[in-house]
Amino acid sequence: QVQLVESGGGLVQAGGSLRLSCAASARLFSMYAMGWFRQAPGKEREFVARISASGGSTYYADSVKGRFTISRDNAKNTVYLQMNSLKVEDTAIYYCAGDRYEGNGRIHRELYDYWGQGTQVTVSS
Repeated sequence: QVQLVESGGGLVQAGGSLRLSCAASARLFSMYAMGWFRQAPGKEREFVARISASGGSTYYADSVKGRFTISRDNAKNTVYLQMNSLKVEDTAIYYCAGDRYEGNGRIHRELYDYWGQGTQVTVSS
C-alpha cells in the first residue's frame, strides 16, 4: 500500500509561482511512475503531468506545457510540481497519483493505483 501526501498549495496572484510536493510512504517509490492531476469546481479531474519511475521521461498536458515542471527525488520518496506563470484557470485541487506501469500515454486517472488527498491551489487575478 502506498500513501501519498501533497503539500505546498496556497493562494497566489496570477503570474506567480508555487511548488507542490508529494511525499510517498512506499519503500518501492522508485518503481512507480507518478502523475499530477487537478480538479476545478464543477469539472472532471484532469491530467497535468507525469514522470517515469527513473525521472528520465516527463509528459505534460498542453495547457501547462512550458509553465509547469514535474520532477522527483527518489532518495526522498518525493515528487514535485513547479508551477510558474500561474493563471486564474489553474485554480483547482491538485492531486498526486502513483502508477505501477510505465508509458507517457497513461494519462487517464483510472490507470493510477494510488492517490493523495489533494492540495488547494488558488490563483487570483
